Amino acid sequence: MTPPIRVLVADDEELIRDALVGLLEREADIDVVATAADGRRAIDAALAHRPDVAVVDLQMPVLDGLAVIAELGRALPACAGVILTGHGRPRVLHQALASGARGFLAKGAPGTALADVVRRVHEGNRYVDPVLAADALTAPPSPLTPRETEVLAAAREDRPIRDVAGQLFLSPGTVRNYLAAVTAKLAASSRADAYRTARENGWI
Repeated sequence: MTPPIRVLVADDEELIRDALVGLLEREADIDVVATAADGRRAIDAALAHRPDVAVVDLQMPVLDGLAVIAELGRALPACAGVILTGHGRPRVLHQALASGARGFLAKGAPGTALADVVRRVHEGNRYVDPVLAADALTAPPSPLTPRETEVLAAAREDRPIRDVAGQLFLSPGTVRNYLAAVTAKLAASSRADAYRTARENGWI
């Protein structure tokens, strides 16, 4: 008899984590061997339990899902990673696949879909949720230049200008000019608004 697929589930929201475990445990050929509430604990649990598949939320504290998958790729290459997310942003999808993830699935997908993806990646295949893929393909391109994107990502919503300038080896005045240009391009009311808009569209 073929042994069950050993799965790790990592999500910082307890209700979602428990729901995912419940859905997977219904499958006779899947056994959830560990859970984790943040990225660092996910890696520790994976190294301790050596699952066949790691199902991880994209956004988690300490380390996000991309960092977890990348680290597991180095420390536990036999473990196939599946990223769960609510958005199919082009940048995120690309980063997920670049990190070594074998699957990319919407959080709201039916429970049977998650089980099927676990089986697919365990067999060595890839899976990208078609709805998320469509969202990624139809998302508008970023109007920002690479340098503007870099400055906005470093500045975030409210990081001090002097700190951003020091990190990027720019003058404070230059950073302000870049942020002013970004705010104008995104028709934002403030730097924080510009940052949220860029994040929501997957441009940073």
